[in-house]
Amino acid sequence: MKGMDIPSLQIFVAAVEEKSLSKAAERENLVTSTVSKRISELERQLGRVLLYRHGRGVDPTPAGSLLYQHAKSILRGLQTAATAIHHFSHDGVAKIRLAANPSTLLQFLPRKMGRFLANRRDISIDLVDAHSFDIPRMVVDGSVDIGIYHGQHPAPGVASFPFATDRVGLVVPIGHPLSGRGSLFLEEALDYDLLGYFPMHSLEKFLDYIGASVSRPPTVKMQVSNFETRCNLIREGVGIGLVPERIAANYLGSMGLELLSLKDEWALRQFYICVHDLDECTTAGRELLEFLCPASKRA
Repeated sequence: MKGMDIPSLQIFVAAVEEKSLSKAAERENLVTSTVSKRISELERQLGRVLLYRHGRGVDPTPAGSLLYQHAKSILRGLQTAATAIHHFSHDGVAKIRLAANPSTLLQFLPRKMGRFLANRRDISIDLVDAHSFDIPRMVVDGSVDIGIYHGQHPAPGVASFPFATDRVGLVVPIGHPLSGRGSLFLEEALDYDLLGYFPMHSLEKFLDYIGASVSRPPTVKMQVSNFETRCNLIREGVGIGLVPERIAANYLGSMGLELLSLKDEWALRQFYICVHDLDECTTAGRELLEFLCPASKRA
């Protein structure tokens, strides 16, 4: 069937669904005469009338209805194949899109990625830096295959599994009035300017996150997303700042800083790893998920 090419089937399906050759042409970004010619050629090749043409538009003949059903199946199969191929890079290697928040990227993933990718020439990973608040949505809409975020509870709309925990501490310069305290509640530090970029990425969301653990909002001197830059500014006396304890440990000695443990319950953070649907994971995606979170094997 030389005339049964994909563009002709797409045009035919558009004509049946739009019930109009002109509307089908508009949908397919063609002129009406081209649509009419392609369908007529399809009818000639098949030796069957496919469309009834009348003043109100077009309707499929019984033969046309049958072709429409098969054409839709063929086009869906092509779309499924295209979607599956999208999970491979240009050189044919399986590609996984993984989104994680900055704390995860620095604390947990480098060693794990090194172990997973060792001798794995059949897989490549696109690692995306994103906010925890956005990551579950990115997984749902297909922007990424796997996401790692922190939250008080698993996010709705995705399949989530516990991944890791960390603690947020308060970093101050050595010699600061709070220096030497060892541990405290954030409430006890509210008299001092705070360098922002909070665990929930905005002051409003952060205050919602920590609930009634503080009596008033902190005074935010500056918003600083990069952890090293934040610690440098703390060293210069611009303010004090919230930093994950493991990340802060990299800068304390070299910058003359001190880490104070926060007694607040919210300072302990739970990270989750998520996918949209376990049954829809690619083979490579499932391998990475199970490597990062063995508990997902039992799901």
